[in-house]
Amino acid sequence: MKYKRLINCPSGSFFLFGPRGTGKSTWLTEKFPHALYIDLLRDDIKTRLEAQPERLAELVGGHPDATTVIIDEVQRVSALLPVVHRLIEQDGGARRFILTGSSARKLKRSGVDLLAGRAVINRCHPLLAAEMGKDFKLEEALVRGMIPLVIASDDWRQTLATYMAIYVREEVQYEGLVRNLPAFARFLEAMSFSHGSLYSATDISRDCGVSRTMVDAYLAILVDLLVAARLPPFTRRAKRRLIGHDKFYFFDAGVFRSIRPKGPLDSAAEIDGAALEGLVFQHLQTTIDYGMTGDTLSFWRTHTGQEVDFVIYGENRFDAIEVKNTDKLSPKDFSGLKAFATDYPEARRILLYRGRERLLHNGVLCVPVDEFLRELKPPC
Repeated sequence: MKYKRLINCPSGSFFLFGPRGTGKSTWLTEKFPHALYIDLLRDDIKTRLEAQPERLAELVGGHPDATTVIIDEVQRVSALLPVVHRLIEQDGGARRFILTGSSARKLKRSGVDLLAGRAVINRCHPLLAAEMGKDFKLEEALVRGMIPLVIASDDWRQTLATYMAIYVREEVQYEGLVRNLPAFARFLEAMSFSHGSLYSATDISRDCGVSRTMVDAYLAILVDLLVAARLPPFTRRAKRRLIGHDKFYFFDAGVFRSIRPKGPLDSAAEIDGAALEGLVFQHLQTTIDYGMTGDTLSFWRTHTGQEVDFVIYGENRFDAIEVKNTDKLSPKDFSGLKAFATDYPEARRILLYRGRERLLHNGVLCVPVDEFLRELKPPC
């Protein structure tokens, strides 16, 4: 089933980065049905343009009526960027170039500085609950995730189970980013235990049997491949000693579950809670990216353990959001937001939980997480 995406489309040329299967190509072909489409996932096209990047100018010149040119998975032939840059300069902006990619790593090393600011950078994420509408079901989202490729699959469990393996083979191995794939696989499994929490590079290094430097390099690969993100701490006008380390999230709850080991010693509630927090993170980051408001997303945690899961800060927004995987709230569930309000009384405080009632408790708006996600949309 096709869903109407809430991605805002810039008026000029732009990059559209996003993990495989998030619907970049589908959205663009529907949005620009008459565009000149160059698919670099096709080996014959990739090989010809890799051997002769200047051939792109000939292709574009052969389609004078095509006001939009889409180059899919441009990181596979990063040598095309100087050609695109020159064509944008020559056309004076008359022709729009849209460049998609599932990795920014190779482009960053190309030396072209992503067209020197001639094209804005957009992100494509898994589906939002608001995009799925009545088809969104929280319990399914926490297990299956929100990747369009997985949702559309006749056997979504198998597709999800092989998603990261395919990603590793087609991106990591293809680009030669990692020499020791077994060690990288152990690293992925170890990072699944840090999903939604602070991570210790030292502990992960010990668990994986690789150096701490290699752990940092592996993490940078995950971030560049857009399958993971680091969430920084909120430190504006800090009044007390705060944690200075980042939190870690996989980009999709289903992907997290597919990597996370399960056994007699693994608590189902702990895994569910991490999946729920990751699902909220995905929605918050997506609406910020799609809205292009410049808002920032972070978390807040003191050295004494007081924590707020998410802080959204921008010119017109200051929200502190706590996520609880429970349908019954207790006084301790409000302790982090209470401490945050002491330092930042200007912030709007929201607690998301698995209950059904919308409540206002001591200045904290308590919202069922299902309801919150359905209502969350980027500004038009």
